[in-house]
Amino acid sequence: MGHYTGPKARINRRLGGIIFEDAGARKAYENRDFPPGMHQRRRKVTDYGIALTEKQKIKYYYGLREKKLRRYFEKAKHIKGNTGENLMILCERRLDNVVRRAGFCSTRPQARQGIVHGHFCVNGQKVDRPSYLVRPGDTITIRNRPNLKKLYAELAQAPRQEGGTGWLGFDASELQATGHFPDRRTSACRSKSTPSWPSCRGSTTIEIHTKKPRTLSRGPRLFLRLQLVSKPSDASRTHLHDHSRTSATGF
Repeated sequence: MGHYTGPKARINRRLGGIIFEDAGARKAYENRDFPPGMHQRRRKVTDYGIALTEKQKIKYYYGLREKKLRRYFEKAKHIKGNTGENLMILCERRLDNVVRRAGFCSTRPQARQGIVHGHFCVNGQKVDRPSYLVRPGDTITIRNRPNLKKLYAELAQAPRQEGGTGWLGFDASELQATGHFPDRRTSACRSKSTPSWPSCRGSTTIEIHTKKPRTLSRGPRLFLRLQLVSKPSDASRTHLHDHSRTSATGF
């Protein structure tokens, strides 16, 4: 499955966040936290634009393409529970994401490269697919190669940009990680005390936007809007619509 290999600093600036964790991309966003390009025009943000931006954040953050993200969404719809939480759990269970969060690598592209080259084993078996979904209780280790163990031991001792996760145990001395994913039937995922899960910061809402295809050979495109806060009430929503209508007419 292909992945994005273009400029990373522009993506961070365009989407307004540290999506790519490379030092250059992170520093570029910290120095200029505004969209790239000359003569930026102030545009009114629509619901369609917000949905597209949130979907692009998921795609670039986890290194997905449109087809792969659609497969995850179709799979999440058939899992019992909240569709938004199920979608984020599937993305978090990817092997390249687990390797990155465990501390073996500093970025997800680096983790993807190591997995493709066969540096990691799951339950003692070599796995070279970054999209492999880690199950609860699976153990991720380094292949028994002295050069690989030395390399990842140095990477594991490097300072981490993000904190640890409550659902992933990592032993730096043994270079071993174990996944303890919470059961979706419990309320562990919905607890605010576990900020490591993207879907735990408030109620998650998935909105689907379909765009009419230009040709018959191309299907409708999927747009996801991940809202990590509670829905506004009907009264506040009506107030916002009245305010926008008043400001547009000038009265």
